[in-house]
Amino acid sequence: MAQAKAKTATTNVSDSIPLDTPIQRGETTIESITLRKPQAGELRGVNLADVLQMQTDALIKLIPRLSSPSLTDHEARQMDPADLVQCGGEIAGFLLSKRARGETE
Repeated sequence: MAQAKAKTATTNVSDSIPLDTPIQRGETTIESITLRKPQAGELRGVNLADVLQMQTDALIKLIPRLSSPSLTDHEARQMDPADLVQCGGEIAGFLLSKRARGETE
């Protein structure tokens, strides 16, 4: 898992995250998503400490901004808790510095 976190941090895009509970959008089933590292402006209105502590409200606000395919606010609120936690871990990993992740340049 540490190797996956290091890869995520260096590529600015997560590996595909398989959803335990796929999201149904009309006739389309979303079985996995990817997340990308947020830009500073995309963090507006979100307390970074809440994101790092994986607070539900903060994650639900960020996932639609960072996901591909892009999820709606409603879809993010309806996510399986296990999927929300997995996405939260990826997002929190993006916010850590190289030093905090134990990486060297």
